[in-house]
Amino acid sequence: MDLKSPLFDRIRIKRRAEEPSVDEAPRCEHPGCKEPGTHRAPKGRGAEGHYWRFCLAHVREYNARYNYFSGMSDDALAAYQKDAIVGHRPTWSMGVNGAAKPAARRGRSGHKRDWDYADPLGVLNGEGLAARQRRKAPEPAAPRYSGPVRTALDVLGLDESADAPAIKAAYKGLVKRFHPDAHGGDRSFEERLREIIRAHDTLKAAGLC
Repeated sequence: MDLKSPLFDRIRIKRRAEEPSVDEAPRCEHPGCKEPGTHRAPKGRGAEGHYWRFCLAHVREYNARYNYFSGMSDDALAAYQKDAIVGHRPTWSMGVNGAAKPAARRGRSGHKRDWDYADPLGVLNGEGLAARQRRKAPEPAAPRYSGPVRTALDVLGLDESADAPAIKAAYKGLVKRFHPDAHGGDRSFEERLREIIRAHDTLKAAGLC
């Protein structure tokens, strides 16, 4: 292999992101401290994933007195310890439908927890895709009438809720409106009039009027 080959000049290596220097690090969040905050410290229960920034001296002080379970009752602490055995996942007895358990977010001991996990898809509480599909909105009701009947109603300016008196009233009004006598013998509306008559005949054959 020729290490002096011009091919090596074309190889570009992506540089690793440089770590922020001490001068670029945020300041220590301990009151009155102006040292760089080069160390992270968890904010505690209820703020998982969020951290304080401390200097080395103050992060040691914080860690020495940090207690994740501070403020938890004895029952809540016992429930947490039992749930930790199964990784804080709900469990059910053999042959029991887990989806039917409404208290899936309670600990195994039955105590309500003052901590919880985010489960927007309902995976850990026994509610899966099948349960969500059962809760979907019902399908829209099928049309009451066939296509020709719906078209005939539309010609008369009516919808499927129209009854016989409404159909007759609409038919008479449209015939009177588009009859040649109403236009001084003008027959330019004859095709529209025929369409109205055919629509009325369709509805009459369907027993709607």
